[in-house]
Amino acid sequence: MAATAAVVRSEWTKIRSVRSTGWTLSLAAVITVGLGLLISLLTNNEFTKMPLNERITFDPTYTSFAGMRIGQLLMIVFGVLVVSSEYSTGMIRSSLAAVPQRGRFLFGKIAVATALALVVGEVTSFVSFFVGQAVLGSHRTGIGSPGVLRAVVGGGLYMTLMAVFAMGCAAMLRSPLLSLSILMPFFFLISNILGGVSATKKIARYLPDQAGQKVMMVVTRNDGRPYGPWLGLLIMVAWVAAALVGGYALLRKRDA
Repeated sequence: MAATAAVVRSEWTKIRSVRSTGWTLSLAAVITVGLGLLISLLTNNEFTKMPLNERITFDPTYTSFAGMRIGQLLMIVFGVLVVSSEYSTGMIRSSLAAVPQRGRFLFGKIAVATALALVVGEVTSFVSFFVGQAVLGSHRTGIGSPGVLRAVVGGGLYMTLMAVFAMGCAAMLRSPLLSLSILMPFFFLISNILGGVSATKKIARYLPDQAGQKVMMVVTRNDGRPYGPWLGLLIMVAWVAAALVGGYALLRKRDA
């Protein structure tokens, strides 16, 4: 237990000493809140011009999370930097020499980064919600309305899980450039493209981002997803667990 605590303290020191990780989390929060505010304001101004079916299925809670589409990318960058930066600098050799138990080393790193991502994710989700509702006028909802608190808490969990998924992938790929060149286009473009093509739409529903986003929705939408919010989040957790297991397996197998 003492050894694990020492690893956790060491990883916390590493994260604090790398400025890019702090800036990435800060930008994720600011951009998520800012875009959510802008989209909510524009939606309120244009609400009467929206098609009838969109007004009927309007979800004020999910609208305030519009900025998470960009914010999640920055959480991915954070996750990649936390794990792969030591590979790019060569510090991984010193780290594994100090902590030869590779499972403990990886657990300590991911535990610290996950806790930090969770705090930032939940604060960002709650601020995004309240700021978004403040400008939605008569179309807003309240935190006490059915399903809203679940969606707001789920928004923070979603951002956290995106970061952890990136950590697992970075542990497998080791290179920050390779990790970002795969993850960023996939979640920014490919996932949306697959979700918009009829031939691949049913498969895309089970991708980590599309499944996880379900937990942030309050109003039932005719999106064809055959699962509810918590099952959607569970599907995302399964993807994250698979990435972490893969990262751990390769870390044990390969040389530093």
